[in-house]
Amino acid sequence: MPTTETPPDDGGSGGSRRTWLREHSELGVCLMLLALGALVLTDALTMDVEIAQRGPIGPKTVPIAVGIGLLVVAVILAIDVLRGGRGEAEGGEDIDLSEPADWRTVLLLAGVFLGAAVLIEPLGFPVAGALLFWGAAYALGSRHLDRDPLIAAGLSLLTYVVFNNLLGVPLPGGPLMGVL
Repeated sequence: MPTTETPPDDGGSGGSRRTWLREHSELGVCLMLLALGALVLTDALTMDVEIAQRGPIGPKTVPIAVGIGLLVVAVILAIDVLRGGRGEAEGGEDIDLSEPADWRTVLLLAGVFLGAAVLIEPLGFPVAGALLFWGAAYALGSRHLDRDPLIAAGLSLLTYVVFNNLLGVPLPGGPLMGVL
């Protein structure tokens, strides 16, 4: 019959509890998945949708399936961790942990995303998206100043047309609304 190990009592210093928590740190991921699943399910179940307008499969179906999936994965992962399962470190990572983080790139990308979020209303998605794509390429090291803006503009226009015209998801057009 399998037995579960209990942490040794160290006189109430709390060290054994910290050791147990450190050895079972994957339970934090389980809690995050559980909370996310509960949030998705709550949001989906409180959605105000009339079924007669949408048919048998409406906008609640996918969020409910995703929420249930998150809860199931959280429970299965928690059981595995409590039975002694541990995540393995990736052996194929090409990262030198002795090098410091590249905060310049991170801050440039954050600035580009923030700038696109601020500019999307006044300039519209095609212009803000082009700036986003070009700025991200520049922040990540591309220095082709003649080619990158053209590719960014093409990607942004293609994304706008696909979402706005083909999928019916309205995106702000900005000053280009009459042209596109």
